[in-house]
Amino acid sequence: MLIKTLPDLPRQRIIAIDALRGLTFFVMLFVNCLSGANGIPYGIHHMAASVDGMSLADIVFPAFLFVVGTSIPFGLSRQTLWQVVTRAFGLIVIGLFMVNTEEAYNEAAMGISIQLWALCFYAAALLVWGTRSNRWLRWCGAAAIVVLALMYRSGPDGQGWMQTSWWGILGCIGWAYLVSSLIYLAGRGRLLVLVLAIVACVLWYVLGDRDVFSMHATHTSIVLCGAVCVLLFFGGTPRPAAGVALTLVLALSAWLLHHFYPISKIGATPPWALYCAALCSGLFVLLYWLIEIRKVTRWTALVQPAAANPLVTYLLPVVLATLMGYLHLHWWPVLMHGGVAIAFALLFSAVVVAVVAVLNTYNVKLKL
Repeated sequence: MLIKTLPDLPRQRIIAIDALRGLTFFVMLFVNCLSGANGIPYGIHHMAASVDGMSLADIVFPAFLFVVGTSIPFGLSRQTLWQVVTRAFGLIVIGLFMVNTEEAYNEAAMGISIQLWALCFYAAALLVWGTRSNRWLRWCGAAAIVVLALMYRSGPDGQGWMQTSWWGILGCIGWAYLVSSLIYLAGRGRLLVLVLAIVACVLWYVLGDRDVFSMHATHTSIVLCGAVCVLLFFGGTPRPAAGVALTLVLALSAWLLHHFYPISKIGATPPWALYCAALCSGLFVLLYWLIEIRKVTRWTALVQPAAANPLVTYLLPVVLATLMGYLHLHWWPVLMHGGVAIAFALLFSAVVVAVVAVLNTYNVKLKL
C-alpha cells in the first residue's frame, strides 16, 4: 500500500536536484582521487579531528545526506514503507561490508586476501541489486553475501567476526535515510515536525555521550534539512526566497553553535552539519535559478550520468582501487603530487562519469 496523506509535490523531475546530486558525485570522485596526494592546497584534504574547520572533502558526505533528504518528500509519495526499509537495509549492508575491509580483518584466519573477499562481495552485490539480475541471480548473490560474512575473521587471534564500527559512509546514509523517512511519515510531512526533529538531533549531540548515536543524530539532521528545503521550496508555487531564508537560518544557527562546539566532520558536530546544510541549500537555490528559471541546462548533461546511477558511480572507483590492491598495482608517483595530481584527479573523475554513462546505456545499475 502506498503511503498517503503526505504533501503534494510536483510530479515532474526537478533537474536542479539531479544537478546537485551529480555535482556532489563529481566532487567526491575528485577529492577521493587526491587522497594520499601531496603538494596540493590545504583545503582539499579532510581536516584532522583536532582542527576546528572543514575542507572541500569534508563537505562531500553531508552533501550526499542533504540530497538524500531532498528525495524523501518526492519518493515517499510513491513508495511503500517496505521499499523504504529495504532500501535502507541495502545501504547499511553494503556500508557494513565496506567498513570491514578497512581494518581489524585477519587474512590468515580467513584464508583469503581482504581485496579478493571485497571483490567477491561487490560481484555478489551486483547480483542482488543489479537491474539486470533475475530472481535466481539475486538469490545466488544473497547466498554469496551470507557465505562471505561467515568467512570473515577479525582480531589478532582471528576469532572475531564482522564489526559494525561506524557503519561506513553508505551505512551512515542508510541509517539517516531510514530515521528521517520514519520521522517524515510519522509527522505526515509537516514542516514543524521536521524542524523539531532537527532540534532534537542537535540536542542529542549536546546532551549525549558523543558516541556513534550522536554521530547518527547529526547525520540525520542534515537529511532532515534537505527535506525541509524541498517542502519550503515546492510547497505550492516554487519559492526560491524560502530557500534563501533557510540558508540564512541554517548558517546563523551554525554560527551560534560554533561558539560552543568546533566544526568537525570526524566529530560529527552540529556546527559542521548546519554549515554544510546551509551551503547545500544555497547551492540548490543557485542551481534552481540557473536551471529552472534561466533555463541554462545543457551543462547538466556532464553530471547527469552520475546522478542517474549514484551507487555505481560511488562504487566503481572503490572496486578499481580494490582490484589494483589485489594485483599490487599503484598509480605512478608523479600523478600524486602538486598540479599534476589535481589535473589527474579531474581527468579520472571525468573518465569515471563517462564510463558510468556507457554503463547506463546498457542498464548496468544498482537499484536498492
